[in-house]
Amino acid sequence: MAVHTIVIDANYQVLVKSGNKPTVFHDSSLTQAVDAQLLHRLHLGAPGGDLTVVQLDADLSSALPGFELASLRSLLVPLEESAFQWLGRGIQLCRWQTEHRFCGKCGSPTEPSATDEALVCPSCELSFYPKISPCVIGLIENGDHCLLARGARHPEAMFSTIAGFIEAGENAEQAFAREVQEEVGVVVEDITYLYSQPWPFPGQLMLGFTANFAGGDISVDGEEILEAHWYRYDQLPLIPPDSTISGRIIRDFVRRKQFATP
Repeated sequence: MAVHTIVIDANYQVLVKSGNKPTVFHDSSLTQAVDAQLLHRLHLGAPGGDLTVVQLDADLSSALPGFELASLRSLLVPLEESAFQWLGRGIQLCRWQTEHRFCGKCGSPTEPSATDEALVCPSCELSFYPKISPCVIGLIENGDHCLLARGARHPEAMFSTIAGFIEAGENAEQAFAREVQEEVGVVVEDITYLYSQPWPFPGQLMLGFTANFAGGDISVDGEEILEAHWYRYDQLPLIPPDSTISGRIIRDFVRRKQFATP
């Protein structure tokens, strides 16, 4: 059985083997060469082998020649989807353990649960599970056109779908309709669920939708969303890569329209 180790630093940067293709799964003996404080060691139990995530408090880029540190986001495109998901899961769990070392109710140190993937307060018995924030993301369709927006956090010239967090008391469809109206000023109907994707920035679960345009004029705030426009399926601007749920939703729309065109 293969034994692999993912190594991250205190700032959740990933140790990557230098080369044309990034390598994030390392031999388990790699960390023996590093003189550093161990922050976390987690066993993920990946299929086909033993996968361990090690978080060290050290300057890993200088401690290990031939390696470099990379942000999780920079590895989204070059890594295979399964590798990226395991990497994201490991970083999320390290962040969860760091942020819940103490009980948020009484301040006592927490302890690992004997039965669940949880941290438990021995004083007040409150449990803390890994944080997952549900989000909605989707494409608004109007015949052969779709509405795409450029957000303040998007790379220059890239347009994408509308996304946002689900608020307390909402279901996913209500959240998507609200986010669309808040961000681009239009009303949608016929909201249809497609699929989901874990999104470890830092701990979202993206729920993907399509919806039909029901009315309204595009209006953006100029802060979170900088601009938004209707685009015909065969005249799209730069869109996110296929490794993202937004990129997949847009490309699915394009394929449907191409197939329907005689």
